[in-house]
Amino acid sequence: MHITIYTDGSSRGNPGPGGFGCVLLAGPHRKELSAGFRETTNNRMELMAVCVALETLKFEGSEVTLYSDSKYVVDAVEKRWVFGWEKKGFVGKKNPDLWMRFLRVYRRHRVRFVWVKGHAETVENNRCDQLAVAAASLPNLPADSGYQPE
Repeated sequence: MHITIYTDGSSRGNPGPGGFGCVLLAGPHRKELSAGFRETTNNRMELMAVCVALETLKFEGSEVTLYSDSKYVVDAVEKRWVFGWEKKGFVGKKNPDLWMRFLRVYRRHRVRFVWVKGHAETVENNRCDQLAVAAASLPNLPADSGYQPE
């Protein structure tokens, strides 16, 4: 079965409170996921959304089309930059914890990334943004344990 995933991340301030949202679609099934953190960055939330969505998949080797409005994430994968970063141990790169997490789960599936314009006409991407903003606005947000202030 083919799975369609939409993801988005958001932060108020960079760094600041942030959240992510995901919509997973498979046949008649729909799942929405979100979470927020008290201090993080937009790029971390964009990448965490992808990690969480892929980690949610129940079957190895799933065929996935993943839509994201994050050039940071889409270009890193589609232009294969992340694989070069991995070979160099992510030296000098931000968010190595999430990139390693991403690569572990990415390799368990067949994933094709598609960039979509944010805040445009893509209904499910807009839903992800709503989920991310709402998650970032919750009280008593937990720490983003991997966030390292500069």
